[in-house]
Parts: sequence; C-alpha cells; structure tokens
Amino acid sequence: MEITPELIEEHGLTEEEYRRIVELLGREPNVVELGIFSVMWSEHCSYKSSRVHLRKFPTEGERVIQGPGENAGVVDIGDGLCVVFKVESHNHPSFIEPYQGAATGVGGILRDIFTMGARPIALLDSLRFGSPEEKKTAYLLKGVVSGIADYGNCVGVPTVGGELYFHPSYNFNCLVNVMALGIAEKESIFRAKAEGVGNPVIYVGSATGRDGIHGATMASDVFGEGGEERRPTVQVGDPFTEKLLLEACLEAFKTGCVVGVQDMGAAGLTSSSSEMAARAGSGIEIDVSKVPRREEGMTPYEVMLSESQERMLFVAKRGTEDRLLEIFRKWDLNAAIIGRVIEEQLIRVKEGEEVVAEIPVHALTEDAPKYNRPSRKPAWQDELKELDTDNIPMPADYKGVLERLLGSLNIASREWIYTQYDHMVRTNTVVLPGGDAAVLRIKGTKKAIALTVDCNSRYCYLDPYTGGLIAVFEAARNLTVCGATPIGLTDCLNFASPEREEVMWQFEKAIEGMRDACLRLGVPVVSGNVSFYNETGDVSVYPTPVVGMVGLIEDVEKHTTPWFKKDGDVVALLGWHSESLGGSEYLALECGLEKGLPELDIDREVKVQQACRQCIMDGIISAAHDVAEGGLAVSLSEMCFAPEKTFGVKIRLDKDVRPDALLFGEAQSRILVSFSPEDLDRVKEVAERFAVELDVLGTVGGERFIVEGLIDVDAERLRRLWKGGLERFLEGGKGRDV
Repeated sequence: MEITPELIEEHGLTEEEYRRIVELLGREPNVVELGIFSVMWSEHCSYKSSRVHLRKFPTEGERVIQGPGENAGVVDIGDGLCVVFKVESHNHPSFIEPYQGAATGVGGILRDIFTMGARPIALLDSLRFGSPEEKKTAYLLKGVVSGIADYGNCVGVPTVGGELYFHPSYNFNCLVNVMALGIAEKESIFRAKAEGVGNPVIYVGSATGRDGIHGATMASDVFGEGGEERRPTVQVGDPFTEKLLLEACLEAFKTGCVVGVQDMGAAGLTSSSSEMAARAGSGIEIDVSKVPRREEGMTPYEVMLSESQERMLFVAKRGTEDRLLEIFRKWDLNAAIIGRVIEEQLIRVKEGEEVVAEIPVHALTEDAPKYNRPSRKPAWQDELKELDTDNIPMPADYKGVLERLLGSLNIASREWIYTQYDHMVRTNTVVLPGGDAAVLRIKGTKKAIALTVDCNSRYCYLDPYTGGLIAVFEAARNLTVCGATPIGLTDCLNFASPEREEVMWQFEKAIEGMRDACLRLGVPVVSGNVSFYNETGDVSVYPTPVVGMVGLIEDVEKHTTPWFKKDGDVVALLGWHSESLGGSEYLALECGLEKGLPELDIDREVKVQQACRQCIMDGIISAAHDVAEGGLAVSLSEMCFAPEKTFGVKIRLDKDVRPDALLFGEAQSRILVSFSPEDLDRVKEVAERFAVELDVLGTVGGERFIVEGLIDVDAERLRRLWKGGLERFLEGGKGRDV
C-alpha cells in the first residue's frame, strides 16, 4: 500500500513526524510500520506533550519502591508488604459507548496492578458529566456506573469510593478515571522487562479480535460532534476472563519462571512488546501467525494494533515455558509462544517466515517526539480571580440555600451509585463508601490503608496553580480525617488540546501547584496518566487534575469516620473562619457566578492536618470531617447523616464575618470535629501545640439542625433532600419537595 499524505493524516501523524520516521528507519515505512509508529507516537502512549512537565513532580521517598515508568507505583507499608496503585482515564471510549468504555477502563487498571504481582483489593472512580439539562448526561451516567459495577463486581474487586461532578464543560467529553490498588509482598514485585536473549515470549488471555484498533490514536484526538463515528475503536470487555487471567497470573508468579510481564493495554501487542524491550535494552521478535485470534482474515496490521481486552505478554525463563503454559491452560486461557527475546534492539514482526515490520526499539520509545509546546496565560484569566462580594446580596433565607445545596447534584448523596457496587467483597473494607475516604484493613496486621480521589475542577479553571495545590491538599485532608498519614500519590491529568497555548498554560500551572503541595506534605508521586484532547468543537473540559492518594493507619482501631456518634458531644472547628466566597458551589448555584478563589494558607493547611491526626492518634475525637464543597453548613449537615441514625446539632457562629461566607464559603484548611466534653481541654492542648485555632461551635443532640439566628430546620428533612438529589435527577424530577 502506498503511504500517501492522506494515510499519514489518518494515522494522526504530522508531516514533520513522518519525516522523522523516515530518518529513523533510513527508508519509507510500510503500512504495518506506519500503524505501529502511529500508536506508539500518539499522545496517549508517548506523553510527547507532557513528559517535559511531568519531570517536575517529586517521585522519590523513603517508602517508594517503584516510581513512575512502570505499570503502577509501589510504596512500602511495612511488615514486608507494599501497596501497588495507579489511576487511569477511559474518557473518550466512555463518551462513545459508556458501558463498555467504563467497563474496559476498570479491566485495564486492574491489569496494571496484578501485572506487578499484586492482588487488587480496591477500586475508586472519579467521574465528570455535563449539565443535567444536556439530554445525554443521564444516559452517560447510567451507562458508566453500570459498566464499572458489572466489571468490578464480576471480577470480585470492591469499588470502595469515588467522586462525581456535573458541569456544562463536560457536555461532550465526560471524564471517567478509575484508580485501583493492590497488596503484594515487598520482595515479589514484577516488572515489564524483556530480559534474557532467547527467552520465549508468551501470549496469554483472550483471543485477539478487531475491537479497539487505533484506540490509543482515538484517545489522542478531539471529537467531532457526537463521537459515534469512533464506536468501532472502543474495546469490549469480559470480566469473567479477567478473573481467570488474574488468578492464573498470580499463580504463575509463584513459580519462579517469569522474567517479565506487561498487559496489552493501549496499542495492544505493539506497546507491550516495545516497552518491555526498551526497559531491558533488548529486542523482541514476534510471529503474528501464532497469535490466538477470534476473527478470520486478520492482517498483521490488525493483530499488532488490536486492543482486545484481557490479554498479557509474558517473558519466561527458557526451558520453563511448558510449566507456565500448563498453568494458563488449567485456567482455560488462550496461551501460545509467539516469539522470543533477541539481542538486536529491534521489534521484528513476522508472519510465518515473512518479515512484515522491523523497527528499532528506541525509535518507538525514547526517540518518540518530545514537545515543549508554547503556553500562554488566557487573556480572561486574571478577571476570573476578581470577586467583589459587596455586589453579592445576602440571601433572604439561609435555610432555603442550605436545602438547595444539599439537594444539588454536586453535593447530594452518591448512594444511588455506590449501592450498585459490591464494596464488601474480600471483607477488607472498614469504612464504606460515603465517608471522606475508604479505609481497608491489611489482613494479618494491625494496619489499614485509606484511599481517596479528589479534584475540584472549578478551582482549577479559576486558577490552575491554586486548583492544583487544593487537589493535593484536599486529598490529604480526606485521608487525615480518617486517621491516615499520606504516603503516596497517583494522578490523572485531564485537559483539552495541548496544541492550544492556553491549555498548556493551565497544564503547566496545575502541575506546579500539585508539585508544591506534594513537596510541602512530603508525599511522592509514584504513578499517573495524562489525558489530553478532552474537547469537542469549541467546548473544552475544565482543567481536571485528579489526585488519587493513599494513606497508612498504623492501628486500624484508631480510624475515624465523619459522622456524629452520640448526643452531648462537643462540635468544634479546627482552623479559621474566612470571608472567602470565591469558587464556591453556593456562588455558582445561587448567583450563577464562577469567580474568585477559596482562601488557602499552606502553613495553616499543614498544621490543621497535623493537629487532627494527633487528636485521632490520642483517641480524643470521635468524628472528623473536612470542610469542602458547600462550606461549613453542608459539612456539618453531612456529619448529622450517620448510617444508623440522623443526629441533630445546635451551633453558634459568633464571628464578624458575613453570614453566607461563614455558612457556605469554601475556605480551605478547616476540619470539623466532635468529641466528649471531658476531652475539650486535651483537644485545646493539641490545637495550641500545633498553633491551630479551635472554635467550639456547639453540641450534638436533638432532632433539628440549628445555627442560631440563621437556620432552624428538621435534620431528617435535610437528610431526605440530600439523599434523594441524584435520584430525582435520574427520574426526571425537578422539584425539592420531600
């Protein structure tokens, strides 16, 4: 087939990139080679626009066993154990076909975890959808949640937490980010390296079909209107095969026969073989005629670029291949020796005796394009940060504002979602979905881990640097209020086209904010993902750098939950009240404004978290909950909504601050706590030690939610409004009456 300019463009390559390919090969590529370059040089696989900026992240620490560059990050938790975790995006496929897009996103991130030799024990999801008025929003939400639920439930890995936001910027590009975490023995981590000349290369898993061809290229491009034209590039998942693959891999790892392993994710057999060879400084020869297939007449091009799911590539010790094949076949999986490790640093693809592609490994990996794209601050950016509160009228009815906030889609209960997930399978889950973070026990030890995913994209739109800071700090705060010390971070950076200077400026600033927060907290970034081109026409998603963070609890008995425990307890605020209304959900919902920024003081943030963890370690607080979207009034309401009952509360806000800012402002670095009256002096002592303000607000008790002089409402009514917000939207209801 002749390589024409049209064919080059169809493969997502620029003229300059094609000339570089010719230079690296010393000749024109054939069509198979063109396809291989197109996926390996795609944004999705090569990180060509982001790599220079990702180097800014701190990636080392005393607990770090494996940082970025492998299938997942690995962090030591003591007792000879480690946690393996990563977050990935499946945004484009999920907009095109929400059920399969989300399901295969779960499957892919699980393989990243057990590829490293770890058993997956938890999933979390971070979801963004468009305006509730957009006709496709409910359809996408239902399809994505069903896909995540069905795949995770069938594989037997609990989905223990997540987040959900709605905004018009996601009308034509939903975001579906999935985080997974596994547990492994510290000395039993496997890496994706094709070492040992002559060692056999083994294909394991589902047979290869035509689904997902050019999926990596599709994920590195903007959508046309609708996106349905991309449906054939969406992969199709089979969770039952994934479960067999998981158990077979974990059994194979125990044999001592495995040299290296990688899952066939984006770019399928092409990326797994190329990346394994690159990491080892070797080459791989593959015979595509030996690859198990489920469709007739597939060409070498299709076999190499297929993204069929539930497939792995192993490199075995020569002479042990029969033992591994026996294990894989016992688990009823396709398994075949399809190639070998070679000394020449080449990816050589054969069909029988015919060589159909031969490319230097470095040309596909380290010699892939690296762009330091131009960036420019948007002309409108500074104006967004300016907020004149004198022009914002005070509400006539604070109770009504609180009711509307609690029932709004960005704050209402997510119970409709998490009740579809099996969050108790494997019986590790200590704190169920609905809290600030999930908490899972580490069996055989006293320890537990806490997990969360966080990002407020509105803050990132208003100021990407501050938004990046807050994404990291809020994730850490959500772990802190559970009693966990943050130990590692993974990220999924969701942005629009990197070819636009304003987008690159947002990307750079968000990374700088995240970096500075990580350095201040001493939390390393050990893995991550970048998803660019989240835009359709002239509609771009808000910058959304999702943070997945893991924390360690040394004694699981000392974990804390956000809900009040008993009447008579004291309610107090660790932190400072503020006049800040900027960036708040209140401002957007009640005033139609997205302006200003929530107040953030980095030193105060660190001190508040240290004080809270100390109180929990000392056993002197019974509940802790961070103040986030909706402000103090919403966070206080959520503390009333305990799983077993609805508590009342009565507080007094006696500050010289405008009431709507006191109630609904989203100033950072604040944590609400409750404790027994007899522990008040001890809590005060801890607050003084860390130089943190402690404001005693009131007490738990009764059946009403009372802020003296401002709000007096039945607490159970508030709970019903909060609990039913999402269901009312999905059922087409517009009203608030309950």
